[in-house]
Amino acid sequence: MASQLPARLTSYAAGGGCACKVPPGELERVLEGLPAGRAGADLLVGVENGDDAAVVRLDGDRAVIATADFFTPVVDDLRDWGRIAAANALSDVYAMGGEPLVAVNLLAWPRDLLDFGLAAEVLAGGAEVAAEAGCHLAGGHSIDDREPKYGLAVTGLGDPAHLLRNDAGQAGLPLTLTKPLGLGILNNRHKTTGEVFPEAVDVMTTLNRDASRAALAAGVACATDVTGFGLLGHLLKLCRASVVDAEIDAAAVPYVAGARESLADGYLPGGSRRNLDWVRPHLDSRVTDDELLLLADAQTSGGLLVVGELPGHPVVGRLVRRAGDGARVAVR
Repeated sequence: MASQLPARLTSYAAGGGCACKVPPGELERVLEGLPAGRAGADLLVGVENGDDAAVVRLDGDRAVIATADFFTPVVDDLRDWGRIAAANALSDVYAMGGEPLVAVNLLAWPRDLLDFGLAAEVLAGGAEVAAEAGCHLAGGHSIDDREPKYGLAVTGLGDPAHLLRNDAGQAGLPLTLTKPLGLGILNNRHKTTGEVFPEAVDVMTTLNRDASRAALAAGVACATDVTGFGLLGHLLKLCRASVVDAEIDAAAVPYVAGARESLADGYLPGGSRRNLDWVRPHLDSRVTDDELLLLADAQTSGGLLVVGELPGHPVVGRLVRRAGDGARVAVR
């Protein structure tokens, strides 16, 4: 469908995917003064730890999980963009240990630049992934905007006694990563050159459903997904919430083919560098800056970072006891 566009889809947006997130430091400064949403009683997870979704208890064995996620195009193919954005939004529910129940579309479209009929292909991609997830997709909201944006607001269900939270990590447990990194770098190369990376698209459109279910079956209590703040950024938030430190074995972290070469060629999203700038004061590193940039790369629809072992996925580090006043991440 990209050939039907008057120009490449990614050219209509300044950035792309989760690399467009507001930098984590700026976001925290804005949120820290807001009075609402502290967890307690029936609000099991609010804004206090920057978790992946909000969770409210319905009754003894049911909790509702609510999230919303949308972004500008990360690829030029309309349907693939819809698939990626939907998988990314659904991931927030899986990252909390829930199952998505119903979602609504969130669509912004530059009607004076792009035929609105083309949006049907984006919505079809989102519907395809929602159907794969067994999630109802019912309506939504659309606006006229200068940049195209798409995503979902998702409501899911979970067991309040068996959630995956970012404040439940314990020292001594391993860290497992369920998808390779490097998606932000390859998406940046795609936006710049038009080169297509099928493996990256496959990774971004793969649901985190199976990894989430496997984590719950293994008795895991702590996890987060790895998206716009990169592995290092999301791990730092997890360490702060769980009052632990972490160690990462850089050599054990998997990458999508071509990511390292693309970084060497200069295809680095601005969001990835901002991520590293934010986490650097909390790092104890024995690796190069290029390695740190890979670990901080802004992912779109990345995998889960699970505190525990999952068969078939690499262990990339471990949590350790807090050694000082603030969270630290050692990279070896």
